[in-house]
Amino acid sequence: MNIVENILGPKSKHDKTLPYTYEARRQLVDGHELYNSYLADTICGLVDYLRDNDIPPEEVTLFEIYQTQEFPIKTEFCTTSEGNWLSRPYICRSFKEHYKGHIEEGKCSFRDRNRQGCGP
Repeated sequence: MNIVENILGPKSKHDKTLPYTYEARRQLVDGHELYNSYLADTICGLVDYLRDNDIPPEEVTLFEIYQTQEFPIKTEFCTTSEGNWLSRPYICRSFKEHYKGHIEEGKCSFRDRNRQGCGP
């Protein structure tokens, strides 16, 4: 990482056509808006974190967070037909159409980002 990236962050984070970050919300109590939040700069990093921490797809709601708004992500983009989390490169292929022009064979606009997830 060069000095500009150290100060401003990854270049892709300033591309308004891409999400700034990704979030998974896991409801703590049914019927209440209390939830644990898990974050990562990439969807593959978030899914890796959820899988590594034994958090099943049916227990979370996924969001792509842009600089001024957020949108839910269909969990089906991130899971196998058996309902397990996808891993790379399969998750990349799943999002190829969703992020048209940003994920191609040998090219990924998210490559400059940290893939480490975090949560409570």
